[in-house]
Amino acid sequence: MYVVTLVGYLLIQFGSLLIYPFCDCEVESAIYNNTSRATSRNSHFASHNQLAVAQIVPVNLSASAKQNQSVPEVGEIKQLSSRSRKKNRTTTHRRRGRRHRKNVEPFDEITTPPSPPSYANMSKEVLRQIWSLTPHEGLVHARKEIENAPLVQDDPDLYAPLFHNVSSFKRSYEMMELILKVYIYKEGKRPIFHQPHLQGIYSSEGWFMKLMEENREFVTMDPEKAHLFYLPYSVRQLQWALYVPNSHNIRPLSIFLRNHVNMLAAKYPFWNRSHGSDHFLVACHDWGPYTLNAHKELRRNTIKALCNADVSEKIFIEGKDVSLPETTIKNPTRPLRNLGGKRVSQRPILAFFAGNMHGRVRPKLLKYWGDKDGDLRIYGPLPKRVSQKMSYPDHMKSSKYCICPMGYEVNSPRIVEAIYYECVPVIIADNFALPFSEVLNWSAFSVIVAEKDIPRLKKILLEIPLKRYLVMQTNVKMLQKHFHWHSRPIRYDLFHMILHSIWLSRLNQVQVHESAQ
Repeated sequence: MYVVTLVGYLLIQFGSLLIYPFCDCEVESAIYNNTSRATSRNSHFASHNQLAVAQIVPVNLSASAKQNQSVPEVGEIKQLSSRSRKKNRTTTHRRRGRRHRKNVEPFDEITTPPSPPSYANMSKEVLRQIWSLTPHEGLVHARKEIENAPLVQDDPDLYAPLFHNVSSFKRSYEMMELILKVYIYKEGKRPIFHQPHLQGIYSSEGWFMKLMEENREFVTMDPEKAHLFYLPYSVRQLQWALYVPNSHNIRPLSIFLRNHVNMLAAKYPFWNRSHGSDHFLVACHDWGPYTLNAHKELRRNTIKALCNADVSEKIFIEGKDVSLPETTIKNPTRPLRNLGGKRVSQRPILAFFAGNMHGRVRPKLLKYWGDKDGDLRIYGPLPKRVSQKMSYPDHMKSSKYCICPMGYEVNSPRIVEAIYYECVPVIIADNFALPFSEVLNWSAFSVIVAEKDIPRLKKILLEIPLKRYLVMQTNVKMLQKHFHWHSRPIRYDLFHMILHSIWLSRLNQVQVHESAQ
C-alpha cells in the first residue's frame, strides 16, 4: 500500500514538471495580479455614489462564485455485492445523465446562477406595503432608495471596474426586481406582432420579445398596476411582411405602426394619459428608428431600445432611449455556442477585421490598412485562401484587438462578438451611443477611435501599455455574462440588462417631472 502511494506521488510530481514549461506563467501571473488590484479597487469605485439628475451612474459586476460540484456517495457502491449489479447501476446512471444533459442549454450548465433577489430576505409585511403602492408611488419610492443607496463593496455578483457606480446600479436593479410591472398589449397579428425572430444579426429584438412575453416575474395582466407598457412588434418581421423589395420606400412600414398606435390610443386610456412616455419598444433592425417617423409621439416620447443608436439623427435621444446590443445568433437552440477565446500569449495578431465594404468607415479602413501591415489583419470579406487556414471566429480568438467599424449604420454585431471571444473591441463609429453606457464604463474594456484617426490606428493600439491591455482583456471576460442570452434568464444577463436600462429611463422621467413641479 505504501509503495503504491509513493509511486502515485512520484507520477504526479513528474507530470507537473512536464506540464510546467508549457504554461504561460508570466502572462497568467500578470492577469492575476491585475485582477486582484482591480478587485481591491471595488471600494474606491463604490465610493463614488453620486446620482446624476438625468441618469444613474453604472455599477460594477463581478464574477459568479465557483460552481458547486457534487460527489457520488461511496456507501452505495460498497453495498453492491456483484459485478453485474455494479454494471447495471453504472449503465442506469449514465443513461439518466444523458437524459438530464439533453435538457441543459450549452454553457448554462457551467454558469453559476447569481445570488437570489434581495427581496427574498424581506418580511412579508414590508413586501405587502411596497406592493400596495400605486405605480407612481412605487417609482418615487424607488428613486429615493437609489439616491440613498448603501455602499456596496466586494459584491460577489458585480465587478466594480466595469461600471461607473456599483452602489447606485445595484440598488436600482434591486428596486426593479421588487417593483417593476410591465403590461404587454395583446393586440396585433402575427408575424409582425408576438412572433419573435431569434436568428441572425437582428435577433436581439426577437430574443427580448420571447423572454418578455414568457416572463412571470415582471409581466402583469392588470394595466392599472403597470409602470411600463410594451409594444411587442418586430421590425425584422415588419420588413418581411410589408416592404416591397427594391422600392427604397419604408413609409408603408411607418404608416402601419402609426395606425396601430392610434388604434391602441382609441381603445385604451394608457397612451393618451402619458402621450406614450411610459411605453417602450425594442427594435434592432437598421430601419427601426425610421419606422417611427409617421407618428410624432411614438418618435418623440416613447422609450426606444434601438440597435441603431445614432445620436446625430435626432431620433435616438441619449439619456432617454436605450442603446440595444446587436447580437448575432446562428443557432437559436444554442445561443451561447462557441464562446470563449485564447489566452493572451496565444493572440499573435495585433488587430483583426473582415467584412463587407459598405458605409463610410470600412472602405477608409481598408484603404489605409488592407494588406499593408502584418500586425493588422484588415480584409474585406474574409478571402477563401485565408479562411481555409483560420476561420473568422479563430481570427477573433487569436487577436488582441478586434476592430468594430460601423457599416451602413453606427451599430455593429462585432462588438458583442469581440466580447464573446474575449477580444478587446476597438469601436470606430462617431455619434454611436454605446450599449448600456448609462451604467457601463466602456473605457474599462474597449478602445474608442474617432473616424478621423483611422490613419493612426496602429500607433494608437501600440501606445496602449501591456499592463493596461491585460486589465482591459480581463475586464472583457468579466463583462461577458452581461451580454449572454439564456433561454431561462438569470440575474444580470442580457435580458435583465436591457430591461434595467428601460426601467432606468422610466425612473428618470419621475425625477425630471418632480423637479419641474
